Amino acid sequence: MSRAIRVAIVGAGPAGIYAADALLKSEAATDPGVSIDLFERMPAPFGLIRYGVAPDHPRIKGIVNALHQVLDKPQIRLFGNVDYPSDLALDDLHRFYDAVVFSTGASADRPLDIPGVELDGSYGAADFVSWYDGHPDVPRTWPLDAEKVAVLGVGNVALDVARVLAKTADELLPTEIPPNVYDGLKANKALEVHVFGRRGPAQAKFSPLELRELNHSPNIEVIVDPEDIEYDDGSIATRRGNKQADMVASTLENWAIRDIGDRPHKLYLHFFESPTEILGEDGQVTALRTERTELDGTGNVRGTGRFRDWPLQAVYRAVGYLSEELPKLPFDPVSGTVPHEAGRVLDGDGAHMASTYVTGWIKRGPVGLIGHTKGDANETVACLLADHAAGRLTSPTEPGPDAIEAYLRGRGVRYTTWDGWHRLDAHERALGEPQGRERVKVVEREEMLDASGA
Repeated sequence: MSRAIRVAIVGAGPAGIYAADALLKSEAATDPGVSIDLFERMPAPFGLIRYGVAPDHPRIKGIVNALHQVLDKPQIRLFGNVDYPSDLALDDLHRFYDAVVFSTGASADRPLDIPGVELDGSYGAADFVSWYDGHPDVPRTWPLDAEKVAVLGVGNVALDVARVLAKTADELLPTEIPPNVYDGLKANKALEVHVFGRRGPAQAKFSPLELRELNHSPNIEVIVDPEDIEYDDGSIATRRGNKQADMVASTLENWAIRDIGDRPHKLYLHFFESPTEILGEDGQVTALRTERTELDGTGNVRGTGRFRDWPLQAVYRAVGYLSEELPKLPFDPVSGTVPHEAGRVLDGDGAHMASTYVTGWIKRGPVGLIGHTKGDANETVACLLADHAAGRLTSPTEPGPDAIEAYLRGRGVRYTTWDGWHRLDAHERALGEPQGRERVKVVEREEMLDASGA
């Protein structure tokens, strides 16, 4: 083949961009060359970093700088505001490309099967994150009239949700939050935030840095019950074998033995409390019922039969994300992933779907930090290039780079580009400048498209 390998990547978050980077660093990038088009349903790139990371995390948002360097490469084009499959279906992609890589991530909440989850005041963390991150496809307001709030889960998303609920709006104003989010948080009545985990401190999934950040706010008093500091043989083994788990446990221990201060907002971290029911009256959340658990020697827990009701008015479920099914691809609804072998998509009979691949959370589930998706990308790209070398890729009928642009224009798709992102970026920075802020995020899709020059 004398022409470059044409690859479509569906999803322009970190996973998709890492896959593009892996392709560019491969030998194939030199001979015969690679030509990569990234398709993103949002008008702006960066996926989880733009719409899944709390706005007060500039350190994590710094990853954008590295992703910028990849997208600046001439072999890569960005097509934003393009939806799979309504704007571009699988057959269309195979018509224009030698290979298609899906990196669509996970944006829905994993369900929690306990009574009362349907009550008013019971929310999925993913929906709340989308709201405070200015996602264009969610409502512009959020009910924040609860004085006592529960957050279920002991991962970083639970920490993000708890921290945003416990901070003041003015604390978050220097970040990129849009005006509607600032106004919503200004009206927030939360004075107590309770985070619940069913296992112990050694099993918490927080990263040490994220946990310590809770204590940096002048308005948040972080409280840990000394009775929740408990370890069994399995927990001790975890701490010895996992430096991060040991650091998290040490931080929690220090907080448990200190005197409680007088910061106005209280954030409680509860362990060994398994949520069993959300209680309500007249369709509204009034309390959370938990069962006290105990360690069983292995680091796992069992119920004790002792229950407690915690009076509160809202419950946020941060028990994990779930990917959405992709039409024309197989899907495992339990794991929320596309069945695959080292990134090669498997059909219902267990055979490889020609020229079709996955990477990131749609491949392995929503676990790990952003950087962990690099290994996924490298594995998937290695398989794609091996299939190319073995002649297993299907040949597109219209491989010319201009064909996809003509197709999208013919469909009336108003797409954005990498140059358009630079225009939107400049627009958001200009909005922030009069307030001394780095940027103010634009929420409305039409305003994003107009600013991008779509």
